Amino acid sequence: MHTHTSSQQETRGRTTVTDSYLPQHGDSGYRTAEYDLELDYRPLPGRLAGRARITAVAERTLPEVVLDLGPFRINRVLVDGARPARYTHRADKLRIRPAKPLRAGASFTVEVRYTGVPHPVRTPDWGDLGWEQLEDGALVASQPSGARSWFPCNDRPDDKAVYRIAVTTPSPYTVVANGSLTSRTISASTTTWVYEQPAPMASYLATVQIGAYELVDVAHSGPVPQPAAVPRELLGRFEHDFARQPQMMMAFTDLFGPYPFDDYGVVVVDEELDVPVEAQGLSIFGSNHVDGRRGSERLIAHELAHQWFGNSLTVADWRHIWLNEGFAKYAEWLWSEVSGGPSAAALAAKSRDKLALLRQDIKIADPGLRRLFDDRLYERGGLTMHALRTVMGHAAFVTLLREWTATRRHGVVTTEEFIALAQWHSAHPLEGLFRMWLYDTKLPTLPQPRR
Repeated sequence: MHTHTSSQQETRGRTTVTDSYLPQHGDSGYRTAEYDLELDYRPLPGRLAGRARITAVAERTLPEVVLDLGPFRINRVLVDGARPARYTHRADKLRIRPAKPLRAGASFTVEVRYTGVPHPVRTPDWGDLGWEQLEDGALVASQPSGARSWFPCNDRPDDKAVYRIAVTTPSPYTVVANGSLTSRTISASTTTWVYEQPAPMASYLATVQIGAYELVDVAHSGPVPQPAAVPRELLGRFEHDFARQPQMMMAFTDLFGPYPFDDYGVVVVDEELDVPVEAQGLSIFGSNHVDGRRGSERLIAHELAHQWFGNSLTVADWRHIWLNEGFAKYAEWLWSEVSGGPSAAALAAKSRDKLALLRQDIKIADPGLRRLFDDRLYERGGLTMHALRTVMGHAAFVTLLREWTATRRHGVVTTEEFIALAQWHSAHPLEGLFRMWLYDTKLPTLPQPRR
């Protein structure tokens, strides 16, 4: 897109981390398995009525279940479909007390019915997060902690679940959400769109996009369907600007391994956005990213790469964000190289020159909460990848990336795991390289290719 001590224990294939960057979000006492969301949205008053049914498993004895949820009116809360449960709701925390404590290992469901006008979560460093009302519709961009602006959730990146998202809205609107469109039901004046995302997904990657969009296809053949939702007046420019996305998909599949989801959607909102936004299985661009001259093609590459790095492989906590952003930045340079533009080496050299003029006070493996989306983290993350490829050699580098995405597919990842796997694949020691690029603040020089 727009940490230090962590206690970790292995829990059934998932690393549970107390995320010290955002300790107030999420709850490690349970892990979610499924979210079933039924939303009714009226764009003009901006009113949302929701029913969320969450299936989860208790990690320890739970006297209460804590969910993140913004300032909605709660109409009803049920645990295990039984009679209404007691709850309190303040400071964006919904605390639910079942009739008796849930025992460790027990599966349970919580159902929450709520209504209100969703407002984005305001932050000092990253602007507004979550559900945002547009002039004609809505968009959702929740990274890192805005999901509570529209549904009750366990808002931590390492807790991934499958999703069903049903949205009812007036019939002129098109709705896009994560996963595949499984049904569309038209009634008198409204249409209900149902999407299912069967691959585990972090709450910050869940999204709903509502607007007056035309539905088109970017790829007319190939293994991955690539639908798009675009304002009618931008269709001509869009078709030109996104024409190379299918080749990009093929190039990245060669470099990173099989595309991790069933399809890849794109939404262009009728509004300018500072930066595009990744969600699981789709990316959201602003009208300013469609100029008819492919002026934002590097961003198309960046967002597509996030489907592997960020969405299939999700950071165990936010301090590892360079694993998302450095990899996606480097994907821009790799795409330039394979599509006949400047080489990755040329782009890396240019990036390093630019960084050399800026303050050198960021440690990208632990940048601190305020710097999660610092440009220097993206650029230096890309440079780390280029330094690694230079030292390992291209073939070993590609083998590393393909194994990384295959063995961690739909899981959570840490910097330490990546370093260990890289060293396993490298004929040369990498400890010094990673220390200089990830843990020191001083900007290193790029290694020279081996003769």
